[in-house]
Amino acid sequence: MAATNERLREPEKEPETGPETEPETEAAGGPRVTGRGRSATRSLSRLWPYLRPVKARFFTAAGAAVVASCLGLVIPLVLKWLVDGPVADRDPGGVWLGGALLLALGVGEAGLFGIRRWLVARPLAAVEAAMRVDLYRHLQRLPVSFHDRWASGQLLSRATTDLMLLRMFLAFPLTFLVVNGVTILVGFAILLAQEWTLGLVLLLPAIPLMILCSVFETRYAVVARSVQDQTGDLTTVVEEGVLGVRIVKGFGRHRSQARAFGALTERVRTTELRKAGLLATIWALIMTLPELAIGTALVLGTMQVADGELSAGALVAFLSTALTLRWPVESLGFLLAMSQDAATATDRFFEVMDEPTAEQPTAQQRSAPRADALETTPRDGLRFEGLEFRYADAPPGAPPVLAGVDLHIRSGETMALVGATGSGKTTLTALVPRLLEATRGRITLDGRDITALPRDELRELVAIAFEEPTLFSATAGENVLMGASGAAEADLVRALEVAQADFVHALPQGAGTQVGEQGLSLSGGQRQRLALARAVVGQPRFLILDDPLSALDVHTEALVEAALRQVLATTTALVVAHRPSTVLLADRVALLSGGRITAVGTHHQLLCDSAEYRSLMSGDKREEVR
Repeated sequence: MAATNERLREPEKEPETGPETEPETEAAGGPRVTGRGRSATRSLSRLWPYLRPVKARFFTAAGAAVVASCLGLVIPLVLKWLVDGPVADRDPGGVWLGGALLLALGVGEAGLFGIRRWLVARPLAAVEAAMRVDLYRHLQRLPVSFHDRWASGQLLSRATTDLMLLRMFLAFPLTFLVVNGVTILVGFAILLAQEWTLGLVLLLPAIPLMILCSVFETRYAVVARSVQDQTGDLTTVVEEGVLGVRIVKGFGRHRSQARAFGALTERVRTTELRKAGLLATIWALIMTLPELAIGTALVLGTMQVADGELSAGALVAFLSTALTLRWPVESLGFLLAMSQDAATATDRFFEVMDEPTAEQPTAQQRSAPRADALETTPRDGLRFEGLEFRYADAPPGAPPVLAGVDLHIRSGETMALVGATGSGKTTLTALVPRLLEATRGRITLDGRDITALPRDELRELVAIAFEEPTLFSATAGENVLMGASGAAEADLVRALEVAQADFVHALPQGAGTQVGEQGLSLSGGQRQRLALARAVVGQPRFLILDDPLSALDVHTEALVEAALRQVLATTTALVVAHRPSTVLLADRVALLSGGRITAVGTHHQLLCDSAEYRSLMSGDKREEVR
């Protein structure tokens, strides 16, 4: 999101593109994409696992559409019989029969196309829903490092716009690429059978059309990718603008934000116009070449009729067949365009789905005892051994955030973690539930390496409350009960009491009150207390608290601390602390400095022995140089 905020302040200049250049686009969290070397067919083939459950209806629908289209090719043959027979012989009965046949063919064609639409509507809606569910489930399983890299708007656009585009492609363009291809082959076979010389005239544009379509496909793929990635950026900006509307209004930045958003919108508009220009060019060429061929065939056919080499009915049938093939040929442009859009959407969907989750249990995890088996193992508490962590996108040569952390929190002990801003305290706490993965070293819970624990079991053992409380668009009670599967009403009441969140009972519907998006209907202190209640509701064996009292007033802080002492007495806890009142909740204190634990002791011991600790607790930087 930081990258997107930077774009808001200074819109990026639109790169120039021309006949010899291709626009590049860099999706947030993804590689730089140009569209070169990508096969649309290979991309779209990855959708087959989702289509397999509905393949019977899908292929039946395609078959119905093929038959309907071929019925349209029978109409010129009826016209030939009608012109050369009943019309030439002035036979009214034959004319009525011919008209009835034409009507029957038209009704049959329309009915089959209606059946096709009925067959695919419900299954393809199910395919879209299944893909959306899979994407959301996968996003929940991806590591935090993935979400740190990817802008939320890019993910939202994949889950909404891209999947809707895929459903539309499966419902119409995919079917009609097949239907129109079959129609063209059958139609040209009929034309050659009717009059092969005129049929060859109509076949002449085929080679230049194939070359044009190949060039168009390559160029259009690049621009289509640019548009969809830029739309994802726009979605991110809209989301940030809505969630941050208080900041925007508070600092009077709505006009500058609107101008920056307008610049991004103009960038998308420019790319869309380039895309429309490509489509207009290919469509104009695809329409012009067949029209020239039909005109030439008409002149030659008229001359053959005048010379008696061809009957009038045969010419009418030939031209009717050729005109019937106009739509299948002319539709190639926009069908190829929609295929490229769908292939791009498929690539964007699988870019996320291909990200490894690391959730699958290893052989070591499958053979290890379950969490309940830990009851029979010695209570060794929480250990950090030679722990090192470096962010994957850190510049080469940059020092690691954590470099050789060694710390032992004994079972049943509460350890306060103290350090300057940016020292890595939050990073260290995120390593325990494996929200981040250590670069080196290990962490053990009661003697067991956390990497040997499946994540679901690990997170049953460890609960965490973050410094920034995040609530969901759900009820207050549902937000709290997210902290433990199977928690009962009694657990909810107890957790609210511990977190001093009794204000919930005074809400209009009590614990059933909706707290709104991000919980913004509540104060900062109320949100923090609900987040704390969520951490303690499951009575976890290990509790990680990242400065959980920062948004509380002095009176509420004292009440929460008193209740927390009861919880901390029954668990092993690591508490990130910035204030002496929070530090006093702990049995011992660890000082994190320079990526290492530089001192461990009681609060009073460190006040006596560590100048850096005294400085942090007093806020007086002069203490550090004494």
